[in-house]
Amino acid sequence: RYFQIVKCFRDEDLRLDRQPEFTQIDMEMSFVDEKQIFPLVENMIASIYKEALGVKIETPFAILKYEDAINRFGSDKPDLRFGLEIVDVSEEVKGVGFKVFTQALEAGGQVKAINIKQSTDTLSRKALDNLTEVAKTYGAKGMAWIKIQENELQSPIVKFFEKEMLDRLIAKVEGKPGDTIVFSADTPKIVADSLANVRLSAAKLLNLIDEKLIKLAWVTEFPLVEYDEEAKRHTAMHHPFTAPLDEDLDKFESAPGEIRARAYDLVLNGNEIGGGSIRIHRKEVQEKMFKLLGIDSEEADSKFGFLLDALQYGAPPHAGIAFGLDRIAMLLAGAPSIREVIAFPKTQKATCQMTQAPSEIDQQQLKELKLKYDLS
Repeated sequence: RYFQIVKCFRDEDLRLDRQPEFTQIDMEMSFVDEKQIFPLVENMIASIYKEALGVKIETPFAILKYEDAINRFGSDKPDLRFGLEIVDVSEEVKGVGFKVFTQALEAGGQVKAINIKQSTDTLSRKALDNLTEVAKTYGAKGMAWIKIQENELQSPIVKFFEKEMLDRLIAKVEGKPGDTIVFSADTPKIVADSLANVRLSAAKLLNLIDEKLIKLAWVTEFPLVEYDEEAKRHTAMHHPFTAPLDEDLDKFESAPGEIRARAYDLVLNGNEIGGGSIRIHRKEVQEKMFKLLGIDSEEADSKFGFLLDALQYGAPPHAGIAFGLDRIAMLLAGAPSIREVIAFPKTQKATCQMTQAPSEIDQQQLKELKLKYDLS
């Protein structure tokens, strides 16, 4: 077992919680699985919060499967400090005269809803328009809504429903007078992304988030691979050394998209603060993984021959997890941006304001290192 605190460099888009250069706490262990890793990490996080803020964190943390997190919250890093869960109403609206719903379902999509409870007075038409714009930002074509008043339903789409269908729909989302139901109808990804962000925006608008509350959860069983439409091949969702669930080993050829990974993320109030996985420790499984990713035996031997040889002679089950130290510091400090807790943070253009790095590379340096570059 070992741990290291190390500088990392990552080429990614710059957001409030991301930097191209950051500090990571990385742990690797042998002869362990989730049953040993989760308590170890939970005790570490609990100790950090107790020492830094005097706050007691309850353990063990909740565990959410990836599929459950997406279905209920639209996100693999859900903020659990408030409700507003997503409900699948595809069956309840099947056959409705509203084309937006029927066309989405006919194309193999979904119709899902969020019941924003006791919000009819707060959510003005302008507020609903703003939430619609949020949905559009994440790919949705729009956002339908229904307001449940004491004696009527207010919505441009009510006229497309028969009373029995409306009753079933309202019952499915547990609607009551004073509630507002918002809908998204599209592909599963667009529905999840749009409603996840509508959910967050509505919670902020209605002050549903208790900023003093700390909600931690493990998200597990991510898909092992995802399909890249441009490259026309599968890519590893985490990395190509992540172990699949044993019960999914027979799906490598028949249903690779259904293979679940022994990967796990730790989420705090909607922020991913750490992630890791159980590693592949059997040669035949690693070879299956390479084949699935389009890496033939010759390329695998050239790039990863040392690993395959090591696995052939026996490697222990092993696992790891890493945490973004800066992101944890940001959350502990209640800072609005990770830049507030980093010395010399990079700008939105990934430059250092003090040194103006990155600067022009000296040709002599390139010559000494025997490097060439082409910016054309």
